[in-house]
Amino acid sequence: MNDLKPLRVFVAIAEAGSLVGAARELQLSPPTVTRILSELESSLGVALFHRTTRAVRLTDTGQSFLVDAHRIIADFDESVDQARGARETPRGVLRVTASVLFGEHYILPIIQQFMTAYPDVRVEATFADRMVNLVEEGYDVAIRIGELADSGLQARRVGTVRRVVCSCETYLSRAGIPQHPSDLKGHKIISAHAVTPTHDWKFRDGISVKLNPDLKVNHASSAIRAAQSDCGLTRVLSYQIGPELFDGKLKTVLEDYEPDVLPINIVHAEGRSASAKIRVFTDMAVERLKSNPYLNR
Repeated sequence: MNDLKPLRVFVAIAEAGSLVGAARELQLSPPTVTRILSELESSLGVALFHRTTRAVRLTDTGQSFLVDAHRIIADFDESVDQARGARETPRGVLRVTASVLFGEHYILPIIQQFMTAYPDVRVEATFADRMVNLVEEGYDVAIRIGELADSGLQARRVGTVRRVVCSCETYLSRAGIPQHPSDLKGHKIISAHAVTPTHDWKFRDGISVKLNPDLKVNHASSAIRAAQSDCGLTRVLSYQIGPELFDGKLKTVLEDYEPDVLPINIVHAEGRSASAKIRVFTDMAVERLKSNPYLNR
């Protein structure tokens, strides 16, 4: 169905970064893509792109319009899928989002299983360490870590996450195992900004330790690798090192002082709860995640 063709062309241009790339993706001629974009901008009375001979770049108005376009297309496709029987059989496009390491470690295998079982479904997965707005950005399902705000979303709890301090056996044998959070001041510290934005590590019962990290990295995976390589102690979320704990490559310390656990929830927009692709994927994900020992010890 081509009812939203101008919006689909606009989104394709934004994602491809060029008119030629969008034409190739949509299997249209470049002049056709140029004409449709011009007609859309004329009807709106605004410029959606800054154009050069080689590329295009969204204007501020275009950035805002892109969010709306994604949502409108997703809602329209959802309605078409339901009219064609998607309520009974999963089909169409499923858009899923999760944080980077959680998505790569735990959600991608579920997506692969889901796509094998339901070949009529295409999946767009976005793994990003930021809070995604499901409704505004057109996503169907999200995996959220932490307490949920009262957002009107449907939520199903599938596990918990601990905030853990860890290192490798080699480092702990050499430097000793800290018995109290205050002992961390005598250790080499690796700070992962994505997990702990400040250097003030907080523990149970109001205990707080301000540290001066010896190594600062911007991503948890880098901190985990450094801890495995005998560089010191780091603080991450337990799911991020599940395999390493199981294999003995890392060991947690100060377990008695860990803060309260963080819940893991699968959430989706209430208005789409009847869609088969969302219902079946969510059921599959709940079953897989609840049985995962790294998330439910």
